[in-house]
Parts: sequence; C-alpha cells; structure tokens
Amino acid sequence: MKHAALCRQLGYQFLQPQLLQRALTHRSYSAAHNERLEFLGDSVLNCTIAKYLYETFPDLPEGDLSRLRSNLVNQQTLATLAQQLNLGELLQLGEGERKSAGFRRPSILADALEALFGAVMLDSDFAAAEAVVLRLYVPFIAQTDLQALGKDAKTQLQEYLQGHKLALPQYSVLEIKGEAHAQTFVVSCDIPQHGLRTQGEGASRRIAEQVAAEKAYQQIAKK
Repeated sequence: MKHAALCRQLGYQFLQPQLLQRALTHRSYSAAHNERLEFLGDSVLNCTIAKYLYETFPDLPEGDLSRLRSNLVNQQTLATLAQQLNLGELLQLGEGERKSAGFRRPSILADALEALFGAVMLDSDFAAAEAVVLRLYVPFIAQTDLQALGKDAKTQLQEYLQGHKLALPQYSVLEIKGEAHAQTFVVSCDIPQHGLRTQGEGASRRIAEQVAAEKAYQQIAKK
C-alpha cells in the first residue's frame, strides 16, 4: 500500500482510508478535495501546540507563547514537516499543478499536512490527532533554536554580521535552470571578509537566497 510508510511515520493507521485519500487530494484534482479537512486540522494543530507550549514552558509570558505558537504552526514549518514525510510524492494534483511542481509548493504541502490532522480526528478523535501532531512536532521543537524561531536565514545572517560589525552579504544569481514553468534558481551568498561563498537552489530566487544564507550562517556561526 502506497500510504503504508506515511501511516508508520504518523504513528496512526486509518480505519477509513477514504479520509486519508481526501486529505491528500488538492482542489485541482477533484471536487472531493482537502480544504474542509484543512480547516479542521488547523484548529487541531493550534490547540495542540498551544497546550504543549503552555505545559512545557511554564515561565514564558503570554506574548512569547503566542510568538512561538505562530511560528510553529506557520506555512514554513508545516511545509518542512511535510517534506520530511515525503508528502509531495503522495499528493493528488491536477495536471497543471503537477507540471508546475505543485508537489513542492510550500502552501500545498502545508495545507495537506493540516488536512491530515483533521482526517485523523474525524477517523478517531481529538486525542489521536493530538498524538499525531506531537509525534511530528516534539522532535522538531527539540532541535530548534526557539530564540531564532520566526527569523528566516537571511535575517539571522544579517543580524550576526551586523553584531560583529561586518559588511552585509552579497547575493547573486548564478544560473537559472529548467523550463519556464518549472525553473530552478542557483544563487550565491558572498561574505568577502570571511572569504566565504555558499550556493543555494530553489524554485524562486528568494528561496535560493534563503538556502544559501542558511549554509553561510551555519558555517560562519561555528567559527
């Protein structure tokens, strides 16, 4: 069964496989798509993460708890977790979305993961959906710098360089590969004072810059 690996990763076996199928169906593919499940899953996710943060960080004030939650339930984090599940390979997309690499699009991946949470709740109950959310999120939270959460790689790199009174990085497009509907950008991030150059690839220039900046930050912060 093509969904067996996904169910193992989620730690949940569906009693109603049609709910799982719908959660993985984009509106471009069928009228029986995942948007209503996504609506439900969004509420499950927000409540679960809010409760987890409240119990795990008893000394954090409301403002910090809200900041953490908003950055843990946002599109970027959801898409990252969806990629770890190889969710894109299982999505049912219309021909146009598939040709335009919709299976890699963060918004589509994030929506599908939320729909999965909603599907688990309907298939069982809130406790089961909560367990699936925590199974994915607790390891992610454990290896995340919560102080930096919400700041993208370019911002972190810029703040680090400014804090050390160094010139800001220079980004350049080195190459654009692929057809117009599915391009890949190759971008460099240069920090001359450190003799450092990194490269990043992505479906847009912005994404490629973020990848290059993250590589640069990881290298420069270790020095």
